[in-house]
Amino acid sequence: MSPNAGETVRLEDAVLTRAAQAGDVAALGLLLERHRAGMRAVALSILGPGPDVDDVVQDAAVTALRRVDDVRDPAAVGPWLRMIVRNAGRTLLRDSVPFQPLDDLQVPSTEAGPERWLEHHAMRDWIWEAIEELSPALRLPLVLRHFSTHVTSYEQIAVACGVPVGTVRSRLSQGRSKLATALAATADAPHGDTAQRTRASRVEARETLAAAESGHFGRLLTERWSPEVALLRGNDPVGGWNRLVRSMDSDVEAGVRQRLVHAVAGRSLVVWEMDILNPADNPEHCPPEVAWLMTLDDAGRVHRLRLFHPRPERATNPLLLA
Repeated sequence: MSPNAGETVRLEDAVLTRAAQAGDVAALGLLLERHRAGMRAVALSILGPGPDVDDVVQDAAVTALRRVDDVRDPAAVGPWLRMIVRNAGRTLLRDSVPFQPLDDLQVPSTEAGPERWLEHHAMRDWIWEAIEELSPALRLPLVLRHFSTHVTSYEQIAVACGVPVGTVRSRLSQGRSKLATALAATADAPHGDTAQRTRASRVEARETLAAAESGHFGRLLTERWSPEVALLRGNDPVGGWNRLVRSMDSDVEAGVRQRLVHAVAGRSLVVWEMDILNPADNPEHCPPEVAWLMTLDDAGRVHRLRLFHPRPERATNPLLLA
């Protein structure tokens, strides 16, 4: 490529990047098409031939959608996209490392997680409106993969959803494809305030934990959750209100506490990620982390709850094995 041609590409990239940052998903689509070959070449160089290459490139496309506002030099969007692919490929090879495709970019560490995007990204409300257009089967894997902090690997999502790993791959691929269509369909629709909804969900989580610690967990569930709430293991119901209250009360009595570290809140799906603090005299009573995966009914009440532990090997409580 001649120097003049290279400069033309950079100028065109800059125009498209600024348009994407202003909320034009079609411009982002053009950018991805322009750089898809280079992104795929990076994935191939790290992973070798195989289905993981397409998965990584698709993951990078969704990450670019979420984080395009972070591009500081619009003319250098090509290297930025290839860096996302490089980091995603390395993460896939390091199976135990959480999915953080931008960890090598110069983004402040206190602002680098999905929560920063939910709070500040100009496109957040539009993207969540599109996510709500997906079916529940496609929505949960996509949200866990791209917006949770610890339930991100294919294997973890498979256990949380109660489906094989191959099904997770298929649903993520379908979800990403349908998300692009939904974005175009919802561009002119009214969009909810995702940041406000997430802040309210954090308050709700802390109030729920406080109620549990004060012995009022059952009363809170009665007031705020669906009377038909069900605890699921994968896709199978394993209990309801009584089991939830009994197990939470048992944990609190044993000295176990939970601390909210991250919240993701849509209209129909909420994820609370917690650290678990065990008592000093029984440090292995529960696993160190738990994610509450909650499906909401039409009234916004928790209707279905899955509890998932990214590191479940220490679980002894029967509820925490769910």
